[in-house]
Amino acid sequence: MILTGRKISKGMAEGEVLKSSSPISFLGGIDPKTGIILDKNSNACGKSIKGKIFVFPMGKGSTVGSYVIYQLKKNGVAPLAIINKEAETIVSVGAIISDIPMVDKIDIDSFKEGELVKVNGDQGTVEVS
Repeated sequence: MILTGRKISKGMAEGEVLKSSSPISFLGGIDPKTGIILDKNSNACGKSIKGKIFVFPMGKGSTVGSYVIYQLKKNGVAPLAIINKEAETIVSVGAIISDIPMVDKIDIDSFKEGELVKVNGDQGTVEVS
């Protein structure tokens, strides 16, 4: 099944879904050294975004979150790609400056933890295996 959304950040990635059903703040919500989700309101609290396709509704919080995403990338613990229901500026800028493929306008409700997906940020598509 191929889902079509909106292109946010170019590139392609394939991997396992890590899904948070609640919005995420990268500043204080994710450890930039380890990639572990710290936000206690997230069902994914305690899990690492490293090497995953990170699926969550939208970002929230401080504009510093863009630089936290960049720090995650520099530390080698960033997600392979990001899929949002509704992208907002903080996460979008972070993905773009960190070369992390990102697509939004995707219905994330059907994604299951651990399923394999391919994200094509160049075309704005997500292929679910």
